[in-house]
Amino acid sequence: MVRTDILDRKPPESGGDIRGQVVLPFRKALQISFESLQVRFLRNCVTVTTLILAVAFLGFTLVSADIATGILRSNVPGSRQMLVRAGFDLAAGAMNVGATAKDRWIIILSLLVCAVGIVNAQLMSVTERFREIGTMKCLGALDSFILRLFLIEAALQGLAGALLGGLLGTLTALLVGLVRFGPSAVAHTSPMDALLSLLAAAGVGLLLSMLGVLYPAVVAARMQPVEAMRAEE
Repeated sequence: MVRTDILDRKPPESGGDIRGQVVLPFRKALQISFESLQVRFLRNCVTVTTLILAVAFLGFTLVSADIATGILRSNVPGSRQMLVRAGFDLAAGAMNVGATAKDRWIIILSLLVCAVGIVNAQLMSVTERFREIGTMKCLGALDSFILRLFLIEAALQGLAGALLGGLLGTLTALLVGLVRFGPSAVAHTSPMDALLSLLAAAGVGLLLSMLGVLYPAVVAARMQPVEAMRAEE
């Protein structure tokens, strides 16, 4: 889809910088990015789903650690033995529970796989939009305009995937905690700690989405109009 009405031009000024006379309002950039996501809806769903799963596992691990820490600090007799039997690594005298080494490795691998998937999906998106990018550049779009469009798309995907993944991971951790430890899993868990874990997981997901789009966005922004127009869709 090629948009030809996206650029606003300020009245020409004699001797002025041409870059200052061509602007892309944020509202239009947001509209174009949203429409682009709709056009490639199924692929974007796959990308967002990958992000949701990675963030959900991270959120699940962090909130599970919060639940275990709450139970440990409750000083209920037998709580430490119960957590050890549940598979948590507890050092002698420790009052905080963190992720196990196995969980950390799984988190790192899942985030890496997710990042590779985002980069691959964005590179495919750039390839499919050669003519669109070339047309926009022929109409006067600056490199920064193209870069902004891809960053906005990644931010929209990242926000959706990170928030849904964080909520999914938090809810799953609470349900699993209820099944494993009973009502005390919720009673002794600090809501603030769980909220911070959710936000931390969502923040990592959003950061991952933005980092994953950087290289494809730079490739698209630096593309020469002639080369883009010659490409076959």
